[in-house]
Amino acid sequence: MAIAAPTRFRTQAFIDGSFRDAQTGETFESLNPATGRPITSVSAGGEADIDAAVRAARRSFDDGRWSRMAPAGRKQVLLAFADAIEANADELAALDALEAGKPITDTRDVDLPDTVKTFRWYAEAIDKLFDAVAPTGPDALGLIVREPIGVVGAVLPWNFPILMAAWKVAPALAVGNSMVVKPSRLTSLSAIRLAELAAEAGLPDGVLNVVPGPGAAAGAALGRHMDVDKVTFTGSTEVGRLFLRYAADSNLKEVTLECGGKSPQIVLAEPPDLDVVAEQVLFAALMNQAENCSCGSRLLVHRSVQEPLLERLVRKLPEWTVGDPMDPATKLGPMVEAPHLDKVLGYIEVGREEGATVAAGGGRILEETGGYFVAPTIFTGVSNSMRIAREEIFGPVLSTIAFDSEEEGVRLANETAYGLAASVYTRDLDAAFRVARALRAGTVGVNAYSEGDITTPFGGYKQSGFGGRDKGLEALEQYTEMKTIWVTLR
Repeated sequence: MAIAAPTRFRTQAFIDGSFRDAQTGETFESLNPATGRPITSVSAGGEADIDAAVRAARRSFDDGRWSRMAPAGRKQVLLAFADAIEANADELAALDALEAGKPITDTRDVDLPDTVKTFRWYAEAIDKLFDAVAPTGPDALGLIVREPIGVVGAVLPWNFPILMAAWKVAPALAVGNSMVVKPSRLTSLSAIRLAELAAEAGLPDGVLNVVPGPGAAAGAALGRHMDVDKVTFTGSTEVGRLFLRYAADSNLKEVTLECGGKSPQIVLAEPPDLDVVAEQVLFAALMNQAENCSCGSRLLVHRSVQEPLLERLVRKLPEWTVGDPMDPATKLGPMVEAPHLDKVLGYIEVGREEGATVAAGGGRILEETGGYFVAPTIFTGVSNSMRIAREEIFGPVLSTIAFDSEEEGVRLANETAYGLAASVYTRDLDAAFRVARALRAGTVGVNAYSEGDITTPFGGYKQSGFGGRDKGLEALEQYTEMKTIWVTLR
């Protein structure tokens, strides 16, 4: 069923419980990547707006209106927040489809239900966590407690706008922090609306603030702010490095990074049904237009099954319909903006120049729409030294690399600067565990592409990030400080 596109939008910063224009009065255009035309103008927050939001967050944290509320009380507010998101799910789904170019079936049927589930899961978890008592002698009592870290800055990506907000906002709020959220310049609308819904659900003023704006202004100001205790960032490895510098140059705030990936999909010599494998490989490589950090963009396939698998991949590729994100029949939308389109097309040309062969796709399509559409592309004859095998493309480009032994497949999989996710396909259970253990990646799917669910932590090895994990109870650790309280008994 189709969802109508919204015609009215919240476009201002949300600070201390109210909407505000940027203090400079400046705005930026939000563009529809399916048409190249403007959707609306959004307040362009900068250093002064970030400072106002941080001051509001600090006041709300220090006076205890949220941080010292009983966990059961925070639970009730977060459950009401989840209910409000669910009641407005169609609107929020349409906002992300419009701004990010995500198919409406993805935002409506996956992102929004997962967002609601995330808030409910952390709400239900927070009054079931216990601190610890150290094993002291009778003359002392040692308490080991977790406390909220303070003011948390969250810098969001554009590929999963509302879901990535949930992954960060839900656990950070659950343990009692106050927050300043900086959404991507390309996808600000759902985060702004999210803050409004939080206020309507009873979240106290100043606890959740949203400041849209360019990364070089608002993002950098948040990273450098002396009164921000923690920054959690999802985005490119290049920008992740900047946040480490910002922390070093300011107050040594804690930083959690979830950055890029070049995830391998390894098909061993005894795979499961190849039709099923082909479906999973394409899903991993193309889901969300392949604008996904854990995208399975490298297919490492045993030479004995390379040809039959490739035949199935090419045959099934037309099922990934490219078109208008608001059309429920669409499975692949456009690239998020014109510069990103150029980047992806540039990598396709690089692949050709380096000697790889285009087995399917290979260029821009639907140009008459004005949108930034790329045909899903499969390369064969790829070596692990080629740029299309080493660098994150963040577009629908699958590189196929053959190997001759399990050991070689693992070696090729691990020859990357990244380590976010991986998949392995085999009927041999022993081989599945051997390879899964050997892969240097934060999440390994066996016989399917998977990132787990809300109960499992998500994050990477190497240049894919560090400093904590999203999802699972493990996410709560990055938003808390550990304290020892030692009581001498006399």
